[in-house]
Parts: sequence; structure tokens; C-alpha cells
Amino acid sequence: MERIKGNQIRQDLAELQATERLSREDLLRLQTDKLRKLLLHSVTHVPFYREYAHLKPLIETKPGEALTHFPILTKDIVRENFDRLVADNANRESLILNRTGGSTGQPVLFYIDRHTVEYYEAARWRGLSWWDIHIGDPCVMIWGSPIELNRQQLKRQRLKDRFLKNQVFIPSFDLRKEKIKEYLDLIDDFHPVYLFGWASALRLFADFMLEEKRSLKRPIKAVLNTAETLHPGDREVIEQAFRCPVINEYGARDGGLLAYQCPSGNMHINVETAWIEVGDMLTKELVSLGEKGLVIVTDLNNYSMPRLRYQLGDVISLSDDQCSCGRELPLIKTLDGRENDTFVTKDGAYVNGQFFTNLARILPTVRQFQVVQHSRTEMTLRLLEHDQLAQEDVDHFVNVILEKMGDVEVHVKRVSEIERQASGKLRTSIREFPL
Repeated sequence: MERIKGNQIRQDLAELQATERLSREDLLRLQTDKLRKLLLHSVTHVPFYREYAHLKPLIETKPGEALTHFPILTKDIVRENFDRLVADNANRESLILNRTGGSTGQPVLFYIDRHTVEYYEAARWRGLSWWDIHIGDPCVMIWGSPIELNRQQLKRQRLKDRFLKNQVFIPSFDLRKEKIKEYLDLIDDFHPVYLFGWASALRLFADFMLEEKRSLKRPIKAVLNTAETLHPGDREVIEQAFRCPVINEYGARDGGLLAYQCPSGNMHINVETAWIEVGDMLTKELVSLGEKGLVIVTDLNNYSMPRLRYQLGDVISLSDDQCSCGRELPLIKTLDGRENDTFVTKDGAYVNGQFFTNLARILPTVRQFQVVQHSRTEMTLRLLEHDQLAQEDVDHFVNVILEKMGDVEVHVKRVSEIERQASGKLRTSIREFPL
């Protein structure tokens, strides 16, 4: 890949492994310098941002403050201004057209360049190196299919992954308990160093292993979760089944790779890839350090289609604590899922979707669920039907929902399958109306 396409992941990785040893002051200086260059480029070369050229003096001296004068980008704004967000000096023929999974509605299209993609990959390998996992180590991915690829393209992609990246796949959207031996044989024959997947798929796979009293023949170093919120109960079950630690990775297709968990258990922000702000759930005004709010991210490396202050939709809080691992990369204090996973009670209080996940943990026969809030007064609880699902657990689930949400109508549906997104991910909490 390096010879044929000029891949620079290893060079970028070496750079990131050097900068992670900088002091917090030097990291902020590096991040601020990258932000300054990106903002100057944006007001000069991006049609959407040219009207902010008057901010150049402030950008030169205080780029962080200057950034707050730019508008927050929503997905709708990106859709409506797609062409105007592309830099006039970008070579469109060389750009990579990407899209979000569309979990909150219509997918968002955006361009990204090869350098930015490779920098994300380098950031991932830096985080994995903290766990003694390195480029080329064999990996089994419990994963969905890229939604934008047809069958022939997917086959070609799988071959590339197998022979260039040393990865094999188990489809996350078609996991079956009766095939668990087949899956485990594949893993044991491949001898992976680590597994990679979404929390919901990894948890389901782990449940199958524990129910069938099966385990891997060969130890692995870790299981990596990405693209879904990792709840404590999920971590506990996955670690029990695979007998190794679970690493949490935080990123998004339209936001890049934002943070990685270190062996001390903290989520370190990749300041070399992103400038992260946290805004109030309703007003979008920036909140104080430690307060929860919406992630507003500026990708510091994508000069081809800069999206300054892009509202990602996740809910987090930041921390200025020092990590015992010795790295000065700043920390995410809490990571609470998506804005659309936040429910609103009848009297206007917020309830994060993790509340329902924590509730399901203490109900032994609830294997898989999904809660949908249609309005402040109407909800649906979907439960995966199986022989052990006890009515007393179903009743308890409903009663706690009523206690928390108020006098609402709860429709209970026992289903043979809870529908996943096109990508294969499972959303357990969905709000269908504006916050």
C-alpha cells in the first residue's frame, strides 16, 4: 500500500507517538497552530466561509476565540451547502466521497482526502499501541457491510482487508446462536491478536458464548469497541466471555477518530486530529468544563472540505484531570451516547438512554431490547422473544419506565428480531421528535 498508493500511515503514526509525549501546554500550542492554519485556509479557499475573512486578525492571534464566531454546522446545513463547503483548490477527482450511516434520518454526504483518512488510521494505531497491538497484527472484525458498496465491490474490499490488513469478518447483522461453534472455529483457526466490533454485536456474541459455555482456545490481547456507546454491563459480559480487556474507541465517520482509551481506563482526546467544543443541548452555547452537552467538532486535517464546528450529535463532558498513564492528552470525562438517545419526560426532564440499558442489566431474562419514544406521552418497548423471557421482568421494565417517564403509554412488543440499521448497528434508545 505504501509503494502503490503512497500510504503514509506509518509516518503519521511515528509523528503521533512523538507528540503524545509532549506537555499539555505544548499539545495545546500544537493544536492551536493547526486550528489557525485551517481557519485561514477556510476563509480564503472555502466559499461557505469567505464571508468570515474579516476574522483574519483574530484568527492570527486567538484562533480558539475566532472559531466561536463561526456558525455551528448541522447535518442539514452541510446537505444544503455541499458544494460551497468544498475548497476551491481541492482536486475533486482525488477526493473520497463518504457518508454517514443515516441513523438519525437522511445520510450526510461529505468529501474527505486520503491524507485525512490515513491520519485517522494512524491515530487508531497509536491508541492500539498502548495495548501492545500493532499494524499487521491479525484481527477478527464482528462487523456490518459498508452500506455504499455493491456485492462485487464488497467482495473486493474483503479480499483487500484479508491480504493487505490481515483481517477477517464475521457479519454482525446475521449473528445466530446455533452458529457460535462455526464462528469460534473461524477465530481459533485465524489466531487473531484482537477482536474489533460494535458494542451491541460484541455483547450478543459474548452472550452466545456464555450461554453455550464456550470460549476461545487461544488468548487474545483485547476486544476493541467502536462506533457505539460501551455501557458498563456490556464491558463486563464481553470481558467475561473473551477473558481479556475491552478497549473503547470514540469516533464517527463524519467526525473522525476523536479519542482512545488507555490501559488506565481513561479516554484521551486526539488533539492532533480534532478541536472539540461542548454545547448546551438546546441553546448550543458552550458549557463549562465538566458539564454535559453536544459534541461540536472541527476536523483539523481535512482541508479539502473543512467543516468547522460540526454538530456531531453525541453527548459528552470534558475533564482537565491528569491520567495516571502519564500521557498529557486531555480526557473525556463522560460519553453518554447520542442526542437522539436522550428522552424527555412528560414534565420536561432529560433522561439519557443509558438509563434503560442499566435497567436491562438487572433483568436477567432480558437479552435484547429497544425503547422508542414517539412523543412525551407514548413509547414502545421492543423485547427479543426467547424461551426464558419472563413476564415478571417485562412488567418490571414497564413499571420502571412509568416511574421515570411519568404517566405515559407504553406499548410492549415481543419480537423475533430487533431491526438493525443498514450498517448492522443496533440502536437501543430512539427519540422520534425534536428535543
